[in-house]
Amino acid sequence: VLAAWQRPYLNIFKHFRVEEWKRSAKEGDVAALTDTRLKGTIYRIRGSNPASSYLQLPRAGTQSLGLTGRYLYLLFRPLPHKHFLVHLDVTTEENQVVRISFSNLFKEFKSSATWLQFPFVCGAASEGTARRGVPGAAADTRWTCLVLDLPSILALYLSRRYSHLRGVKLCCNLLVKNLCTSDLLFEPGVTLAQARLGDLSCRGAAPMPRELAFPVPKGEKWHHLYDYIRY
Repeated sequence: VLAAWQRPYLNIFKHFRVEEWKRSAKEGDVAALTDTRLKGTIYRIRGSNPASSYLQLPRAGTQSLGLTGRYLYLLFRPLPHKHFLVHLDVTTEENQVVRISFSNLFKEFKSSATWLQFPFVCGAASEGTARRGVPGAAADTRWTCLVLDLPSILALYLSRRYSHLRGVKLCCNLLVKNLCTSDLLFEPGVTLAQARLGDLSCRGAAPMPRELAFPVPKGEKWHHLYDYIRY
């Protein structure tokens, strides 16, 4: 059950005040920029080696974020023609730490008792249909909402029960807008009014909170501008 302070969702960057770098750490070429299109601050992580440039939460590897939300949302954009890497450390109910990694460096899915490696294909979803893509550094990258169902991933691949999100390490090369955890499944591009009409709540889904949403200019469609990928 979600703790009250984590409901209905937790905006990780805001809660841990990433910009102050007291509870988070940065290494290498990490910069806060203002993105006019997204109307807010984003973080750019660049470098030739994933180990040398990263943004990490919490600051010390010995600490834990202790976030129990079922879904993790990562709002990010891979840098064109570059390889990126994301590590999530999660703790199982047996107190085992498992690392879940996503990268366009990985050619295929690999797993061990403590590490799941997922190949990431840029632009994997388009208008609800999967484009056949191959992992690798894409030329055209879009802002992406990556949604990870953490308990399902652990249950499916390792037959483990999920306890909480321990830590996050965002390595080069990517732009990141935000991270969030929630027990709610947020559907992008759906307004509150549409949600009520379509009765999303019956499916356990909800419209994206404003602070996590990508802006959609008048006359445009969310799925024409951005990617939504769910694991």
